[in-house]
Amino acid sequence: MPKTGRQRIHDTFAHLKAQGRAAFMPYMPVGYPSPELSPAIFHALVDAGADLIEVGVPFSDPLADGPTIQAATQQALAQGVVPADAFALVRRLRAEGVTIPLILMGYVNPILAYGMARYVADAAAAGADGFITPDLPPDEAGEMEALAAAHGLAVIHLVAPTSTPERLSLAASHSSGFLYLVSVTGITGAREALPPHLADFVARVREHTDLPLAVGFGIGTPDQARAVAQLADGVVVGSALVRRAGSERPVEAVRELAAALAHAVHTPQS
Repeated sequence: MPKTGRQRIHDTFAHLKAQGRAAFMPYMPVGYPSPELSPAIFHALVDAGADLIEVGVPFSDPLADGPTIQAATQQALAQGVVPADAFALVRRLRAEGVTIPLILMGYVNPILAYGMARYVADAAAAGADGFITPDLPPDEAGEMEALAAAHGLAVIHLVAPTSTPERLSLAASHSSGFLYLVSVTGITGAREALPPHLADFVARVREHTDLPLAVGFGIGTPDQARAVAQLADGVVVGSALVRRAGSERPVEAVRELAAALAHAVHTPQS
């Protein structure tokens, strides 16, 4: 019997934990820098050592994303990319041998426009493992969670440094697969330094759940990724890789940075 998406995510984190390693979790929008190059970009992330990939579903108003990802998703939309293209990409990656978890990262408006039940069913049929929907709070996510559970898929909620203990417990109780910790109060984008409160924030969240904890927003260099890997179970990098995808040598540039990030995340500290 094939694994469900939830099981694939669970097994990935369990395997890495047994090795004393965190998960390297890159984000990349579908269709960037072009629909033709997009599959090669995702394969480059896999080849470089990604343990799980956030597959970005382009949307015109990505409120949690900074200027780099906003510009990339706008470029993808201008080239005609729609949610169905995300399913097609996942289906293609599976057909071409990609076995790591693939999580659809997108916003709720396109899901509602597509039809939530159809969206979840098509994602499952394509081989996706779960959903991250930043603007769908846990107390409004009952329908999405029920549909995902029926297909064995995960719904991952986000928590922020400003989240109260009550909100942390709520998000954790509604999440499956892992919990996404937003490291900063603000939008995505690589920053010069990690926030000083990060260790305390991770420790605070751990009091509310046994789920793996993945930290994202503001991580752009191997040194930053290595530092986060000492605190959390997963390290999410988006903008720095997306910026590479917009360069003159997109596939090679993404593979190069992703390999350096993966090595940093996977190298246990003595």
